[in-house]
Amino acid sequence: MGAYILRRLLLMIPTVFGIMLVSFVIVQFAPGGPIERVIAQLQGTDVAATARIGGGAGGDIGGPGAAAGAADSVQSTYRGAQGLDPEFIRQLERQYGFDKPAYERFGMMLWNYIRFDFGQSYFRDISVIDLIIEKLPVSISLGLWMTLISYMVSIPLGISKAVRDGSRFDTWTSAIVIIGYAIPGFLFAVLLIVLFAGGSFLDWFPLRGLVSDNWHQLPWYSKILDYLWHMTLPIIAMSLGAFATTTLLTKNSFLDEIRKQYVQTARMKGLTERQVLYGHVFRNAMLIIIAGFPGAFISAFFAGSLLIETIFSLDGLGLLSFESIVNRDYPVVFATLYIFSLMGLLVNLISDLTYTWVDPRIDFETREV
Repeated sequence: MGAYILRRLLLMIPTVFGIMLVSFVIVQFAPGGPIERVIAQLQGTDVAATARIGGGAGGDIGGPGAAAGAADSVQSTYRGAQGLDPEFIRQLERQYGFDKPAYERFGMMLWNYIRFDFGQSYFRDISVIDLIIEKLPVSISLGLWMTLISYMVSIPLGISKAVRDGSRFDTWTSAIVIIGYAIPGFLFAVLLIVLFAGGSFLDWFPLRGLVSDNWHQLPWYSKILDYLWHMTLPIIAMSLGAFATTTLLTKNSFLDEIRKQYVQTARMKGLTERQVLYGHVFRNAMLIIIAGFPGAFISAFFAGSLLIETIFSLDGLGLLSFESIVNRDYPVVFATLYIFSLMGLLVNLISDLTYTWVDPRIDFETREV
């Protein structure tokens, strides 16, 4: 197992390198950039990302004061820069690191990222790593609670559906599950707001924020209740799709195991259905469910919360990444991409190792990576 883990860790190096290289090249040809935004702000025509003539983005985003994304030449022409001193434009390029060749910017970026030095945000007076840490509580709350609740509801429901396969209970719950899967999470979030957050009906839950404004003044038990009060609607909205997927996966996994020969043998030995189900079927059927938990959490943590964060005014990593892309804040964009890619690869490894923990018969040493 040690050799397998080492191989997987070594393979992460070229994988992350490839992800960063492809992203860097794409950004080179993307219109707009931070300098265009500065020019637009100076001229009173600020937009999220202005167009650029003959250039793209990219740059050294690893150290303080450095940046990613601009042209390959100091002599590049910026749309809207007419009337500004050319020396001022060159100073902006030097400030953001755009006066260096693309390969040098990319190399400096990788060197800084290896040391986990992500530099400063272009348009926020804060380091990138501090900015990410500031947004973590929201994303951790959404990802963790959504995954736990969906598993706590979906696994018992999936087992019940498998045991009662073909019954009226199975039919009706399947209809509910399919409807839940078909409804987009953001649309359900809007419905929850209309019904329960001061829309057209009830005003039971808050509309924005992770906690109340006076949270720090509350006693510890009131802080917990206030936090859960704010999390209720966002978690329900996010759990809808995951709830349906995990339920069907659990049902199908149990049905597949129930129909195997060893289950029939256990029944012939006189074991009760409960003993057969939880003594023999459960461990094998839950293999794929339990092993997929790290991946499900990381997916919800990084990718599933953008619209929910926007609707409920929760300032997390999803919203941060989107705003950084729109505003051409490349240090934040590339830092989050690097961190998310690295964590995604690590979680995939953890998922594989979880298989061996759940079922020791699985041996990755005998397989090629």
